[in-house]
Amino acid sequence: MPAFAVRAATQSDGAFLADMVVEAANWREGAARPRHEVLASADYQRYLAGWMRPADVGVVAQVPTGEAVGAARFRLFPRSEPGFGYVGTGVPELVIGVRPIWRAHGIGRMLLHRLADEARARGYARLSLSVERGNYAVVLYRSEGFAVTRSGIGRDTMVKLLR
Repeated sequence: MPAFAVRAATQSDGAFLADMVVEAANWREGAARPRHEVLASADYQRYLAGWMRPADVGVVAQVPTGEAVGAARFRLFPRSEPGFGYVGTGVPELVIGVRPIWRAHGIGRMLLHRLADEARARGYARLSLSVERGNYAVVLYRSEGFAVTRSGIGRDTMVKLLR
């Protein structure tokens, strides 16, 4: 198994972070929405527009060759424009994506750990996310301490307490 490195995301990582939002949106095999459709959707634009805002934090996983293979990031949303996993104005919501060929190699777990560390360092007490029902990533999220706090139509909001 190759070694992976996780680094802080920079302003220039915006396009790759957008790619990972597309990966997150297209988690179902055989049901992929075209990249342009996901990126143009108002539902996903809230996660993409204006990267890197002052409170935005992201991390990128790379293989030894330097190729980026996954990313996670969080953003704060106002009550008036909530994300899918919104739980409160002071709770950052995260989005995570890993290229399909690199899934199930521990990359998602590494990204979650690093992002949780970054959130703790900034004084946040919780992280939230939204996950569609049936997404195999739920097993990862539960194993990392996320718990369902709200169920919606076809998706759940999960929150992790940061200690």
